[in-house]
Amino acid sequence: MEQWITEFMEQYGYFGILLLIMIENLFPPIPSEVILTFGGFMTTTSNLTIFGVVLASTLGSLAGATLLYGVGRVLSAERLEAIVVRYGAVLRLKPEDIRKADAWFDRYGTWAVFFGRLVPVVRSLISIPAGSSGMRFPTFLALSTAGTLIWNTALVSLGAAVGASWDIIVHYMDLYSYVVYALLALGCVAAAGWYVRSRVLKGRK
Repeated sequence: MEQWITEFMEQYGYFGILLLIMIENLFPPIPSEVILTFGGFMTTTSNLTIFGVVLASTLGSLAGATLLYGVGRVLSAERLEAIVVRYGAVLRLKPEDIRKADAWFDRYGTWAVFFGRLVPVVRSLISIPAGSSGMRFPTFLALSTAGTLIWNTALVSLGAAVGASWDIIVHYMDLYSYVVYALLALGCVAAAGWYVRSRVLKGRK
């Protein structure tokens, strides 16, 4: 898949980056890390600029996020899970992915949209609970834009900095994903422990 992505970007430039990032938001397993870091590398070998790649990728990301926000406004979480169970192989999603995004939004509220844009997989699907919760679209768009700009600028700049070794960044982003998921799991365990402890102490009073 990585070879097809890079060839597509080389052929279609900014438009290819915008389109691929939009698709990445709709089908999260398409790796934005590959698209963005290779886009950064292309700024050293073509007439593409860092500003142009960041702009194109951000517009593509917001387009995909807006579509998923609309899906969230129309469909409930239960309905979405049923769709994923049936078409998960095609969508490259699992029901757990939907639940993870819902839990993230429930825990952090509207700020989940901003911070969620910095977490692999969650960064795409966080738009769905934002829509289903009735979050105001201007607020959603502002937080999505801020988080997306940070993610895109960081990876495009890294890709430009390391040049032909851009694929090394992809490897480290995989490690970043594991660390983030581990921290999330520890956070959930800590929250559960705090809840149980508070209930026990309350029962003793």
